[in-house]
Amino acid sequence: MDKSEKKSNEFVSRDNRSKYDNVVLNDKQHVCDICQEAFTLGSSMITHRNTIHNVQKNFACNMCDEKFEFRSHLSRHQISEHKGRKDFVCDHQCEKKFVKKSSLLTHQKLVHKKRKDFSCNKCERKFENKSNLLKHKKIFHEVFKDYLCEKCAKRFGNKQSLLLHINTVHDQCPKQIESKSKVNRHQTTVQEIRKDFASNKCEKKFRKQAPLLFHQNTVHESRKDYACDKCERKFGKKSHLLDHQKIIHEGRKDYACERCEKKFGYKHTLFLHQKVIHEGRKDYACDKCEKKFGTKHHLLFHQKTVHEGRKDYACGKCEKKFGQKSNLLDHQKTVHELCKDFACDKCEKKFGLKHHLLFHQKTVHEGRKDYACGKCEKKFGQKSNLLDHQKTVHELCKDFACDKCEKKFGRKSHLFYHQRTLHEGCKDFVCNICEKKFGKKSTLTQHQKRMH
Repeated sequence: MDKSEKKSNEFVSRDNRSKYDNVVLNDKQHVCDICQEAFTLGSSMITHRNTIHNVQKNFACNMCDEKFEFRSHLSRHQISEHKGRKDFVCDHQCEKKFVKKSSLLTHQKLVHKKRKDFSCNKCERKFENKSNLLKHKKIFHEVFKDYLCEKCAKRFGNKQSLLLHINTVHDQCPKQIESKSKVNRHQTTVQEIRKDFASNKCEKKFRKQAPLLFHQNTVHESRKDYACDKCERKFGKKSHLLDHQKIIHEGRKDYACERCEKKFGYKHTLFLHQKVIHEGRKDYACDKCEKKFGTKHHLLFHQKTVHEGRKDYACGKCEKKFGQKSNLLDHQKTVHELCKDFACDKCEKKFGLKHHLLFHQKTVHEGRKDYACGKCEKKFGQKSNLLDHQKTVHELCKDFACDKCEKKFGRKSHLFYHQRTLHEGCKDFVCNICEKKFGKKSTLTQHQKRMH
């Protein structure tokens, strides 16, 4: 009996591997149809079947009795067995060595599958292999972004991207070129990317004609040809309609932050969240105060509403004005239409806005107050409430003065309440039992608890 027959009998005598370890079989899905031995790779199973069960072995080792079907297998055998070379080292903590790279990969898959031995030195994340760690560092910690914009502190991975950013965002080219021919070449290749397509109805400029036409159609002509069949919203692009339906009506948020549990409907929103929240980057500084912002949009909104005092969106049912159209729509929906579509699943309370529901659940049901005052023991559920507390209680700031009397207030809302109830005599909240009127809903609630 030659060695191949002996090995074949050994495999068959083990109950045809019918009771082979289930844990291993989960990863070894390629089974030999003769002896039932399982393999991780299909190529390994074919090689096993051909060499163990029937194929001629014409390549014999001159140092031992082993024979091989392929010359490459003989060479590998001689290197590993008779020369002791194992060039593929496992980079996990076991440091095991292998002759073939495929054997190393199989070993890592079976042994280190759920282990994460590669830790990021800038955050707490761990990875299964070194390549994923390096990819993570490149994306989230920007270790390879060596080109810094001196105007806004933004970093770029290559010089061309930095020049394009300076050229389009800051509207100037920093490059210094010695010869006229090189200047012309530079202008045709780099500076022609500038925004040469200007709207004749506003100051906005574009790099290409297509975005300009889309801007004119949707913004100035108010064309929105794609209507959602589930709500009344309309869109200028079909892709925007499809995104809206997927995110709003199907509730899909496919982009999850790996450093917190938050999910997003758009990839760019995820990247913005990671940059501003987790990396703490606020690249847009207001030139009129010391405040900084994570996005240019937030900076412009701050300058328009705070420093210019603009509130362009007026409510048609009351005198209130807003800096953003979305805030006006929220106001109309919750105050005038009394819509409360967000119900708490732990109590009977309902809310007009989703973030009010989330804040309620976090502070009331979870008891979370994450913002502590450094000057007293008081804690708050929102950062804005903490800042208001510090400003009015500890700094004693009262920046809001009544124009009808000499009284001053620390909060604008307190001033409005004072003017409405005292000077205008507004008391919109009526007790349904005794018909007494109140200026605040909270005061009405307290009255009902005490008196009725």
